[in-house]
Amino acid sequence: MTATTFPPPTTVSPPVGVTGPAPAPARWRSAVADARAVTWRNLLAYVRLPELAVFSSIQPIMFVLLFRYVFGNSINLADPSVAYVDYLTPGIMVQTAVFGAAATGIGLAEDLQKGLIERFRSLPMARSAVLAGRTLADTVRNVFVMVLITVVAVMVGFRIHGGVLAFLAAVGLILLFAFAMSWMLAVVGLRSPNGEAAQAATFPLLFPLTFASSAFVDTSFMPGWLQAFANHQPVTATVDAARDLVLGQPAGWGVIASIAWSVGIVAVFAPLAVRLYRRAA
Repeated sequence: MTATTFPPPTTVSPPVGVTGPAPAPARWRSAVADARAVTWRNLLAYVRLPELAVFSSIQPIMFVLLFRYVFGNSINLADPSVAYVDYLTPGIMVQTAVFGAAATGIGLAEDLQKGLIERFRSLPMARSAVLAGRTLADTVRNVFVMVLITVVAVMVGFRIHGGVLAFLAAVGLILLFAFAMSWMLAVVGLRSPNGEAAQAATFPLLFPLTFASSAFVDTSFMPGWLQAFANHQPVTATVDAARDLVLGQPAGWGVIASIAWSVGIVAVFAPLAVRLYRRAA
């Protein structure tokens, strides 16, 4: 009886042109490149439509002048040694960044209505790239607005008491918070049928957060029931941290609270926005 021999095992090669999933680093690089391309697209839109930049610049300038010269002498501060324009400017910057984040939700709602979201979803690009590109572009636009507010505020008496590095840290906190709010408002935009509906849903959310905060007035002069809300919400945390940095006051815990709010908002709303984007049609 002879022994049965078997042929050696053969290795089956994959068909030409068919590869497995890309390694994780490659996927990350691709997602970053996609987000960068979308960011650039949105920034070009701002350049080609200068009225958008004009509109976003007029409002903060009007607020600076209005509160500086109309309401400034009528508003009390717990620390009378602080000039109201120095107290006001960080609040105006945060308020402007928050309302600037509304452009994210409104823009996404308009893209959804025009069918652009569906076109983006059909492209071989990371699902988060469109949302990240939109929020990053709005954050970059806020840099221009922050510079403009600073120039106008300095012209009407604003002074930086904590040094240039502290002021830049304050601006960084504000931009981080604006980036976080953009993700929150992206959810609103993706749940809205058009830009008008997104705008209608956005402002009732933003007005209480900004005006019932320490942006314009000292919360210690508010009624007790309103203080409970004003002192424990993200706008006040960011305004207080930025203001302490600008005024040269201790800001350690305030900075931590502001960063914690921003990171928490992104952690909650970024995954939700990506999920809604995947379902958008």
